[in-house]
Amino acid sequence: MKIVILGPAHPYRGGLASIMETMAREYISRGDEVAIYTFSLQYPSILFPGKSQTVTTPPPTDLHIERIVNTCNPINWIRVGNRIRREAPDMVLMKYWTPFMAPCFGTIARIARRNGVTKVVCQIDNVEPHEHHIIDRPFNSYYLGAVDGFVYMSEQVHSELTEYTAAPALFSPHPMFSNFGSRVERSEACRHLGLDENCNYLLFFGLIREYKGLDTLLQAWEKVRRDGLKLIVAGEFYESKEKYEPQLNRLGHSVILHDRFIADEEVKYYFSAVDALVLPYKTATQSGVTQIAYNFFLPMIVTEVGGLPEIVPDDKVGYVCPPTVDGVADAIESLYKDDNLQRFRTNIISERKRFSWSAMCDKITEVLHMS
Repeated sequence: MKIVILGPAHPYRGGLASIMETMAREYISRGDEVAIYTFSLQYPSILFPGKSQTVTTPPPTDLHIERIVNTCNPINWIRVGNRIRREAPDMVLMKYWTPFMAPCFGTIARIARRNGVTKVVCQIDNVEPHEHHIIDRPFNSYYLGAVDGFVYMSEQVHSELTEYTAAPALFSPHPMFSNFGSRVERSEACRHLGLDENCNYLLFFGLIREYKGLDTLLQAWEKVRRDGLKLIVAGEFYESKEKYEPQLNRLGHSVILHDRFIADEEVKYYFSAVDALVLPYKTATQSGVTQIAYNFFLPMIVTEVGGLPEIVPDDKVGYVCPPTVDGVADAIESLYKDDNLQRFRTNIISERKRFSWSAMCDKITEVLHMS
């Protein structure tokens, strides 16, 4: 096939770019011709809560990536749509995660499909965003109505999707990330991060936003903290850090705060130094962080929201708990009873086989032929 992938890619940072690049490599390995069209402008700086949208590392040499999409310029959308229409790929594969992208993506999709050859398939993270705005529904309608087929990663997303479109949609769980490398020895990880090897650690990882429940975790930590057990919070604040400071001050040295974006090459040290990952989300569809944990054979605690229980079977590779202070605290206590941690690590070996990029791309190709 001739495929255009449209969405985040180098030099844009984060999991979404990793996903698009990994799917490109999977299709290339099958003999397909793949080009990635990414952003010349993704978000205007006034709308981006982080410190930087991009990385400074060299671009991957095995991928064809062009920065041609400006999300804020309607003339650009028409130009890109017409370019794709002329190139007539078999498929435009888009990643959709926020209604902000809908006017841009919807316009490009509608124009590209006019050639009678190209079909648009969306690998969709979210329909309804975590933070709601009045424009969400009309923007979603505009984009989702321009897509020929979808691959979704949680039943919650599928349920929301059916309110907008009857286009074919297939389920494929979020694949396991492999671009962060392999586990290193715990002693090496602790040395690299400046941690005391004699302590045990739990990890909260990822961009810090209200729906991810860090405040819930810190309240739970007040109940369970003890000598020799520490919590690492690693990620950049996408909201005010000030609201967490009273909790952090009370908890003192029992919480280690690395409040910055964690570069890809650093991720392996965090996931190799700790006993488990804790995701105390208040709402969720799915989480790419769980797939990083699977890659590093790391047990997890997740809350029973959205698609998280579909990814983390309760009492098999970790715990699924209520999204409450007591729920999270009880799950943390249970981790360290009997041989639970070792049992979860062993079970991860078989459970992680569900999450492959090959399976994801198979579903994308299948839904393409259904449309």
